[in-house]
Amino acid sequence: MNAPQARNAAPLYALGLLTLVNALSQIDRSVLSLVLPLIKRDMMLTDTALGLLSGFTFTLFYSILGVPIAWAADRWSRRNIIAIGLTFWSLMTTATGLAANVVQLALTRFLLGAGEATALAPSSSMIADLFAKEKRVAALAVLSMASPIGMLIGFPLVGWLAQTHGWRAAFLVMGVPGLLIALILRFTLREPARGLSDAAGTDQSAGSLKETWSFLTRSRTYVLTILGGALMSINIHGMITWVPTFLVRVHHMSLQEVGTWLGVVRGPIGIVGALVSAALATRLQWLDERWRVWIPALACVLLCPADVLLLMSASDSEVWKFGLGLDTFLSVAQVGPILALILSVARPRMRTLAAALYLLIFSLFGQTVGPLVIGVLNDRLHAVFGDEAVRYSMLVAAFAALGAGIVFASAARYSVRDGQRAISPEANSAA
Repeated sequence: MNAPQARNAAPLYALGLLTLVNALSQIDRSVLSLVLPLIKRDMMLTDTALGLLSGFTFTLFYSILGVPIAWAADRWSRRNIIAIGLTFWSLMTTATGLAANVVQLALTRFLLGAGEATALAPSSSMIADLFAKEKRVAALAVLSMASPIGMLIGFPLVGWLAQTHGWRAAFLVMGVPGLLIALILRFTLREPARGLSDAAGTDQSAGSLKETWSFLTRSRTYVLTILGGALMSINIHGMITWVPTFLVRVHHMSLQEVGTWLGVVRGPIGIVGALVSAALATRLQWLDERWRVWIPALACVLLCPADVLLLMSASDSEVWKFGLGLDTFLSVAQVGPILALILSVARPRMRTLAAALYLLIFSLFGQTVGPLVIGVLNDRLHAVFGDEAVRYSMLVAAFAALGAGIVFASAARYSVRDGQRAISPEANSAA
């Protein structure tokens, strides 16, 4: 391979490796949701307690530590930070399988969240430096495929391990691959220069946390995207946590069937959703840049009726399967364009922190509120609806997506202006 070919291949290799790292992150955090029924039985827990375990315990450190980690990543090697974090969270995934009681289980979830805080924001920042603005939506859409790739690879394996060898074996095994990938990342991936793919004259100043926060909160696009993301996070984390339990209780699937179904069906559909949204946003942005916002907004609005189909269709009907497919397609379709929007309104040396602040609200709000509210409603409604209560509790997630779509759509009005402000030194000084 000659030098020009190597230069062209390097960004693609980085994108592929970072997507794999984030797929491992998705798998390791999702093992718990797949085995909730077994943990509920073994540890005699309520759905409210399960909601706290799956949401709050992971989110607290994941969200709060994401900001100082991002501050460090805007100044030092993002590659090294990701490699260290991947090693740590892989060890915590394995340690979860050794937890003897609910306190130890909660502790490993706290520490898992701390490790995974190193993944998405630094990865997004590196990709923004490796790909020019016109290719950035497509590249970040590939990164958003980490979630369905994780489902496709990990969920069938986790379901089989849990069904055959117990829930502890699932954690013990799934922590191992990350240790190997961390070594590959550290010794084969090069750290890109900041602003490598931005136009000459782009403001490269980093700024303190206070200056970054002040700059970003003067962007209406950024503020509205955070508000929309908070609502969307209720949908995403509520559905990720409780869909496996919904399939067990309402559709009477075994854990192995759930893992296989979610992996084999949701994985490919999610990948298609990411690719379609990236293709549409990349093509339509040449007609009007606001399509980068309108496409994820539309996906969120349509997600509401899709989730109603999933949750309220009869068990003997095929309609719920159609609803689950639509939910997967639409929920993944909004991720890449929204990440690209967040990065487009931040200066190059603020991008990791901009993504981390977004993820702070997204995770702290969604992973705490979504799983917990649904768990509380499950317990409250169980006396009336029995195992069917989860159908009605999860409607909270469906209508949260509708609200997110409306808020995202309102951000389109300001997105072009705020994008210009992020790359123009004159605009920054005047802001």
